Amino acid sequence: MLDLIRRVLSHPLSYGLDLDDPSTAAVRRQVIEAKPFLRQLYCEWYETIRRTLPDVSGKVLEIGSAGGLAQSVMPEALRSDVFACEGVDVVLDSRSIPVAEQSLRAIVMTNVFHHIPDVERFLAESERALTQGGRIIMWEPWITPWSRLIYRYVHHEPFDPEVPSWAFPQGGPLSSANEALAWIVFSRDAARFNKTFPDLDIPDLRLEMPRCYLLSGGISFRSFVPGV
Repeated sequence: MLDLIRRVLSHPLSYGLDLDDPSTAAVRRQVIEAKPFLRQLYCEWYETIRRTLPDVSGKVLEIGSAGGLAQSVMPEALRSDVFACEGVDVVLDSRSIPVAEQSLRAIVMTNVFHHIPDVERFLAESERALTQGGRIIMWEPWITPWSRLIYRYVHHEPFDPEVPSWAFPQGGPLSSANEALAWIVFSRDAARFNKTFPDLDIPDLRLEMPRCYLLSGGISFRSFVPGV
């Protein structure tokens, strides 16, 4: 029954897409542009990131840029992804960032952290690449009683808040994931994070938009509210 409901509610451009096909990035961007409410959410996310950029020297690197809108809000950002596609300046693996030590002002991402197969390696690499006062700024799914229901029964991506590891088997760059990963690292395992990365403190963690993204339908589903 759930599969039938998902099929009926799926966005016609997104239904049946191979998530790991680089050409899917262009379709995802098309969906965002075609849904005014969803596009506004993305613009708000990126505007929040822009306002939170630290006032230090260095470049801004976006991880997982395909399909995003960072360029319209942060034209200075270097856009990257794991595969070559339109709208990407450099292809890289976030666990091995090809930049000099302490050369980045910020590393930013939107719905990407939970797709990184080994975030401990990513965090170590970020620690190396960020300049003094630099920041990692991200928008990520979070675990609450409400979101547990959505991620477990509605959303298509893997979800396991009980897994002991910060890593998961590497598969497709977008199809492999753990929706609970940010919550695991920064909340459930906060003591481990602080011990492993004492130079990466968390100055700000905010829970926002518990219903807006769901009502927008995201990239996978039709919008559940009018665009206005």
